[in-house]
Amino acid sequence: MSHKATIPIWLFIGILLTIYGVLILGAGISSFSSAEGASWAMASLHLQIWWGLLLIALGLTYVISFWKKRDGGSGNEPR
Repeated sequence: MSHKATIPIWLFIGILLTIYGVLILGAGISSFSSAEGASWAMASLHLQIWWGLLLIALGLTYVISFWKKRDGGSGNEPR
């Protein structure tokens, strides 16, 4: 009997969060020196950089948690 491994949806969500985090962080780094379009209080906080880092950390946490490790099996598979 073949046993197909299922891929959890949280792995894909983690990948998407990581990609979005990298994009937002890149936008924040590229606009680091200019404060156009934001109020003076928000411009000094660099929110795009913080949100990008937060999304990357959360996305990588999901990816690492739900990644199936291919170590040859744990011995609990049905025969």
